[in-house]
Amino acid sequence: MTDVFPTGTWLFLLNVPLFILAWRKIGHRFTMFTFLAVVFSTIMLRLIHVPTLTTDPIICGIFGAVVNGFGTGFALRNNISTGGLDILGLVIRKRTGSSIGQVNIAFNIIIVVLAGAMYSWPHALISALSIFINGRIIDSLYTRQQRLQVMIVTAKPHEVINTIQSELRHGITIVHDVEGAFKHQEKTILFTVISRAEMNDLGSAVKKADQYAFVSMTEAVKIMGRFYEPQIR
Repeated sequence: MTDVFPTGTWLFLLNVPLFILAWRKIGHRFTMFTFLAVVFSTIMLRLIHVPTLTTDPIICGIFGAVVNGFGTGFALRNNISTGGLDILGLVIRKRTGSSIGQVNIAFNIIIVVLAGAMYSWPHALISALSIFINGRIIDSLYTRQQRLQVMIVTAKPHEVINTIQSELRHGITIVHDVEGAFKHQEKTILFTVISRAEMNDLGSAVKKADQYAFVSMTEAVKIMGRFYEPQIR
C-alpha cells in the first residue's frame, strides 16, 4: 500500500472516518484539534528522518511504545487526541467505562494477530509487547478516567463540604454521629467519588478546611448512578 501512497498519507486517510465519528460522538473542538494533530503527524512523517540508533527490533519496539504512550497520554490529558484508536477508545469508554489503554490494547491485539498470520509471528509478538507498554503508559497519564472513592473523617463537616463543593463539582454523602476511638470526639464521615486527576485538588481543599481531617482514598472498581465528568468538547 505504501507504493500507492506514503505512510503519512495513509495515516490521514484512515483517520477520516474517525474524524466523522469524533465530530458526532465526542465534540467539535476535540475533533478540530485532533485533525490538526493528524495533519502535523502526516507532514512530520515525511519531513523528519531519524538516524538509525539500533536495529534491534525489541529495543525499537519498547522505546517507540514509550514515546508514543507519553505523546498520546499528554494529548488526552489536554482533551485532544492523536487520532486512530484513541477516538474509538473515548467513544467506547463512554459506553462501557473501560480505560483508553484497555480499549487500545484490545483493538491492537486483533490487528497484531492478523498481521502475524499474514506476515511474521516474531515481529507480531514484539508489536504486542509494544502495544502493552503503550497502553499502560496512556493509562498512567490519562487519569481522568480512573475513579477514587474518598472517605473523610472530620470534626468540621460544613467547612469541608463547602470548600470541596466550591472547588470540585461532586456530591457528598454525610454520615452523622460518629465517635473517634482515641479522644472520643464527635466526628462526621463524608463520602464522595472523584477522578484520580482531582486527587491533589481534593487533598488541598480538605486541608484548607480542616488540617486534622483523616482522608482515605481507594480505587473504585465500578460506579453506578450519576457521576459528574466534564464533557470533552
